[in-house]
Amino acid sequence: MTTPPAMVSRACSTLLGTPAESAERLSAGSRTAVFRSGLSDGRSVIVKLYDHTARRNALTEAAAIRAAGVAVPVPQVLGNGTISSQGATALITSDLGGHTLGAAVRSSLIPHAQALKDLGGLLARLHRAPVEQAVPRRPFFDSVSSLARRCPPELLNRIGPALAVIADTPERAPSVWCHGDIHFDNVVLSGPRGTRYLVDFTDAAPGRREADVAHALVMTATHTPWDRRTLLDAYAAPLNDSRLSAWVVVHTARCWIHATPGTSRRLWSDRLADLTRQTPHLFRTPRSEGTPR
Repeated sequence: MTTPPAMVSRACSTLLGTPAESAERLSAGSRTAVFRSGLSDGRSVIVKLYDHTARRNALTEAAAIRAAGVAVPVPQVLGNGTISSQGATALITSDLGGHTLGAAVRSSLIPHAQALKDLGGLLARLHRAPVEQAVPRRPFFDSVSSLARRCPPELLNRIGPALAVIADTPERAPSVWCHGDIHFDNVVLSGPRGTRYLVDFTDAAPGRREADVAHALVMTATHTPWDRRTLLDAYAAPLNDSRLSAWVVVHTARCWIHATPGTSRRLWSDRLADLTRQTPHLFRTPRSEGTPR
């Protein structure tokens, strides 16, 4: 660890009343940065900084963690609030360590099938967490607007049938607490028994269970029927298969859009091609122009 950045020091002093003595940057995005920080009282904590331009911030994430905490293991929220006159916010949670389910799978300590069971079970428990009526559900437009802004017109047209299936979801369909970014590396193994903790609730909000489960299927490379069945059997709650498959298409398209050109982009192109073969009704096939006689 190194000398903490000014904003990390300010967050720890303002929200915990304890100075930070060191900090290690764990990740950084366009509007967030995450640090492991050592405090002067000997504790190690996780500090997440949100830029003032972030629509979802430390306050919304803290609320989501507390809501999820009644159903699944989550890090303890130690402090959250505004830390600058411009409106930047910070979230400070307990440090569970850096051993993730993803790392355990990559090192062959946990089989992929077992990890799928773990993830499916965690999702099922999370989706049983009570949703307050006052908490707004993430609207369909919000879920796909970023996709529409970045997506080439030809791809957007191609996945039009999948988007139509999602748009036709009845309003009366119940909402659940969705994690929004579920994958193996957002599960931390901590404690003597390796308890599975869900972390990183940046995108968490009430929404449709099929969207969250589909994200898990896509981000865990669950492409074979038996892997898909493994996760869904562990989830063990009713799902609308048509909407689930449509969300798989949309999440895969989103991954294609954000992939870097080259190997990564080809990987997601291949996965879209596989989905086209598996669920052709969710894709629009370009019509070849007839040859004039």
